[in-house]
Amino acid sequence: MFEAFLMGVVEGLTEFLPISSTGHLILLGELIGFEGPPGKVFEITIQIGAIAAVITIFWRRLWEVAQGFWKRGTPEYFFAMNVALAFLPAAFIGAFFHSTITGLLFNPFVVACALILGGIAIIVIERRRPEPTIHAVEQINPIAAVLIGFGQALAMIPGTSRSGATIITALLCGVDRKTAAEFSFILAIPTMIAASVYSLYKVRSELTTDGLAQIAVGTVVAFVVALFTVKLLLAFIARIGFTPFGWYRIGLGTLILLALTLG
Repeated sequence: MFEAFLMGVVEGLTEFLPISSTGHLILLGELIGFEGPPGKVFEITIQIGAIAAVITIFWRRLWEVAQGFWKRGTPEYFFAMNVALAFLPAAFIGAFFHSTITGLLFNPFVVACALILGGIAIIVIERRRPEPTIHAVEQINPIAAVLIGFGQALAMIPGTSRSGATIITALLCGVDRKTAAEFSFILAIPTMIAASVYSLYKVRSELTTDGLAQIAVGTVVAFVVALFTVKLLLAFIARIGFTPFGWYRIGLGTLILLALTLG
C-alpha cells in the first residue's frame, strides 16, 4: 500500500510537468520493485485521478465551452476545434502503434535517452523561441493546433513527456507560456481518457478485483497531488519558465545512464 501511495505521488507530481510521468513511474517501479495488478492496470487507472484534478481546476471553462461550442465563430467554438484538432494525431497514431511502442520502448535506457534529449530541446527552445503572438487558446490557428497534436503523439515514447512535447511545440508556434501550459492540460483530458479506456480494453482479460485497494490509494493520491501541482505551475510558469525542468531532465537522464552502465 505504501508503494501504491508513492506511485500515486509520482503520477500526480509528474503528469503535468514537462518531465515525463511514464518515465518516472517506470523508474520508480523498477527501483522499489512495485508489483501492482497485472497488465499495468494500476499505472493506467491512476492517470484518471490526475485527469480528474484538471477537470476540477478547469470545470468552469469546460462548462462554458460545452454550452457554446456549437455556435460557429464563437470563442468556445474555436476552443473546442483546437482541442479536437490537437487530439486527432495522437489518437490515430496511438490506435495503430500502441502495442509496438509499449512492447519495444518501455525500458529505463529509452527513458534516460528521451529525458536527456527532451531536456536539451526545452532549454534550446526556451532561449530561441519566437516572440509570443498567441495569448489565449481560442487564438491558436488550426495548423498550430495540429502541430501541437503531433508533438503530443511524439510523447508516446516513454521519457519524452506528453505535457513537455505539447508545451514546447506550442512555444515554437508563438503561444505564450501560460496559454501553452493551459492548452496542454486541457488537451490531456480527452487524450488521457481515450488512452486509459483503450489500454484497459486491451488488458480486459486481466481485469479482476485483485489490487482494488492499491488502485484506490494510488488514484486518490494522484488526484490530490496533481491538483496542487497544476495550480502551482499555472501560478508560476510565466515567471520561472521551463528551463529548470530541462536541466532536471538532463541530470536525471544522465544519472540513469550511469547507473545502467555501472550496474
